Amino acid sequence: MSDQSNPFLYNCWYAAAWSHEVSPTEKLARMYLEIPVVIYRGESGKCFALDNRCCHRGAPLSLGRVESDCIRCMYHGMKYDAKGKVIEIPGQDFIGPNHKVQSFPVEEKGNLLWIWMGDPKLADSNQIHDYGPLSDNSWRGFDKEAYLHYEANWMLIVDNLADFSHLAFVHTNTLGGSEDYAFITHPEVEKLKDGFKLVRWNRNDSPAPYHAKVNPDLPEKLDRCNSVQMIVPGTFFMSTVMAPVGWDPESNNYDGVKQYRNCQFMTPETRSTTHFFWNYLHNYRTDDPNISRSLQDSLLEGFMEDKEIIEAQQKMLEGKDKFDSRGMQGDEAFIHFRRVYDALLSQERENYNLHERQIGNSILQSG
Repeated sequence: MSDQSNPFLYNCWYAAAWSHEVSPTEKLARMYLEIPVVIYRGESGKCFALDNRCCHRGAPLSLGRVESDCIRCMYHGMKYDAKGKVIEIPGQDFIGPNHKVQSFPVEEKGNLLWIWMGDPKLADSNQIHDYGPLSDNSWRGFDKEAYLHYEANWMLIVDNLADFSHLAFVHTNTLGGSEDYAFITHPEVEKLKDGFKLVRWNRNDSPAPYHAKVNPDLPEKLDRCNSVQMIVPGTFFMSTVMAPVGWDPESNNYDGVKQYRNCQFMTPETRSTTHFFWNYLHNYRTDDPNISRSLQDSLLEGFMEDKEIIEAQQKMLEGKDKFDSRGMQGDEAFIHFRRVYDALLSQERENYNLHERQIGNSILQSG
């Protein structure tokens, strides 16, 4: 694999799993950046991440057994410590320096497990973009945070979230509403060194269907504002305000105003598949569990609409014929994001030997 064919950033934090996905002494097998990984929670309660292939015969450690904060391969019994070093081989005293697998730094913040796939010496947990509402009791989200698996490149999902004009067409009856959102409203784009921010007001328009479903006494028209931040390599935060027509956000008067917070995390599994983590929170009638359940059902319906068109797009772009995209004004934010990402990728390739990964194995190949 040449470095030019490897599109991944390694020296950054990626969302790996929701905390509830890794129970005490349990294991989770996932692939990140085309590397098979096992995440397990030791008896101490802390999570650890190792290459999922036992160094002996490549059997998955995710089929192994957690012992204290270690994990034992249940094929021939090698036992690994939390750093990936073999500390016990049944019937054998000698353990060589290469009896080990790669370990990956893991941090747990805001009900989310984060993994660092690059140089472990650079893994600074202060660089994690923790999302405050996930840990704030004044906001209520889903009973269990949600996960989807995409058969598509993560950049196509970033592209989708960078231009909300698609709400009017992909999500007409779920998240979007009137086509005025695409034809009349225009986003304010702020270009950042690590991504972008967007603010998009839609004034005096019909309520979004998912909002009307949990608020049946709404007026016919509302003002709606989506404020978005997208951070390299794939972290998305959004604040949504549903307010009476003519509401002034500088007034600090929130009578009749309802708010939502949305977080989405996209982690490449491979070049053409993505792990997608998400939650949607609200700060009104938080004692009513039916609100969050309805929101989850509506958002899932909308996200499945996204998933359908993005996965179909992926198939179209996998063709052998060259495809040249023609731009729209709404591409501004994604173009900037792509330039930021490509600059970071180029810098990483120049300074770190992370992009040349050998393919194959010594068991199935002869000679």
